[in-house]
Amino acid sequence: MAHPAQRRWYPIAATIALLVLLPLSVMLLAWHEVDAAIWAHLWETQLPRLLGNTLTLVLGVAIGVVVLGVSLAWLTALCEFPGRRWLDWALMLPFAIPAYVLAFVFIGLLDFAGPVQTLLREWFGSGLRLPRVRSTGGVIVVLVLVFYPYVYLLARGAFLAQGRGLMEAARVLGLSPWQAFWRVALPMARPAIGAGLALAIMETLADFGAVAAFNFDTFTTAIYKTWYSFYSLQSATQLASLLLLAVMLVLYGERRARGATRPVQERARSQALYRLRGWKALAASSWCALVFLCAFVVPLLQLLVWFWQRGRFDIDERYLGLIGHTLYLGALAALFTVALALLLAFARRQTPTRPMRSLVGLANLGYALPGSMLAVSIMLAFSYLDNQLVIPLSQALGGAGKPLLLGSLAALLLAYVIRFMAVAYGPLEGSLARIRPSLPEASRSLGAGGLRLFGRVYLPLLLPGVLSAALLVFVDVLKEMPATLLMRPFGWDTLAVRVFEMTSEGEWARASLPALSLMLVGLLPVILLIRRSARRPGH
Repeated sequence: MAHPAQRRWYPIAATIALLVLLPLSVMLLAWHEVDAAIWAHLWETQLPRLLGNTLTLVLGVAIGVVVLGVSLAWLTALCEFPGRRWLDWALMLPFAIPAYVLAFVFIGLLDFAGPVQTLLREWFGSGLRLPRVRSTGGVIVVLVLVFYPYVYLLARGAFLAQGRGLMEAARVLGLSPWQAFWRVALPMARPAIGAGLALAIMETLADFGAVAAFNFDTFTTAIYKTWYSFYSLQSATQLASLLLLAVMLVLYGERRARGATRPVQERARSQALYRLRGWKALAASSWCALVFLCAFVVPLLQLLVWFWQRGRFDIDERYLGLIGHTLYLGALAALFTVALALLLAFARRQTPTRPMRSLVGLANLGYALPGSMLAVSIMLAFSYLDNQLVIPLSQALGGAGKPLLLGSLAALLLAYVIRFMAVAYGPLEGSLARIRPSLPEASRSLGAGGLRLFGRVYLPLLLPGVLSAALLVFVDVLKEMPATLLMRPFGWDTLAVRVFEMTSEGEWARASLPALSLMLVGLLPVILLIRRSARRPGH
């Protein structure tokens, strides 16, 4: 039973958990009334195709990120070859590129009128034509190049943590490096690979910008079109609930696949295990460099070319306004999210009970909710509150009787807080866990408690974690497209919205300026991630 001093943390954690329950409950309540005409139209014209497209996309991306992520992780973690030391961290840089940015770069480069096909026709004749980039394969390739770092980062950490003894034992038993990979290293790294794969699949299900650029209809684009084409917020919410069901199935499958596997407790290696020579070394260097070129170097160079050709002329007052809106939203969302995540971390530390763990887990579930789903759920809830409470109250008080919550900045900030709570909670929980209980106990014995204890003991020690959490949330908010696109107040366009507008009109060069801005900001957490991963286990 919780101590009386611990019970005060339950209302705080429960209130934060209710923020996540809001969109979930709205989606369940949305099914109390079904618009048969809209659903009949969707089933006759779109739903079977949406199901097929979404399933094909998920399977293709899943296979691609596992092949790329595991192969690159194995090579950089266990093998020595030319370029390994810089490719080891360079392969994380695609984390900085939003999926919708890589999508329009690939379309602009490889489309029939793009520079690649134009140059090939000049060299080899007008009859030469590459496969269509606006295809199922094209969108799968783009999403694989964007999301493979999830699997790469976690699989690399798992391979490094396996230590030298296991692989040496496999070698003594007569296993070749390839056999040792399949029979020893890969099965032991399966939980980490599964976790990275689950993240990649959830991001694929939640993606809107990339599939919209390819005109590849999935559930996320259907939610947007149902809202804006049929003006049916309720039907859009019902579609979002089906998307949530798919996300929950992914999470459940990942937990079941992980099972009761425990990480291996062995001294990590400080050096590569296999030294590749000859054609094997060349093949390893070429494979890693090819992925890095396609996922980061080529897109960056093409954006710089477009920026110099056209994008630099868009630097005006409107663009400065876009930057201002983007930074303002990111800063506010980071402030609120980190503050609530810090309360959650303290609640978990001060009250280590099973109910509290459940509340904290529920509060961190928001990262599994796609931005489009959050948008329609929150807007449906706020629309109900406006119609049933705000407008009647305003009219009773002699006001104009206009909705205040629907389309407000508060609604958008709430979506950000729910979506990125888990992003902030991780670094804060880790920083708080490193503070020994003896420190606050000694401070209390000296008469320092409450806010004074927090300000003098906890805050200085938590500051690196707080800054890391704020930076991660800030950058994620800047890159978030679906929620921002659907929920932004009138006149509150951001860099991500600008990218969507320009790419929707085929203005690739004009989209380069906001895209480069997002990439540069996105590099900040990637650099932080690289610095952390450079501290290999055991160092």
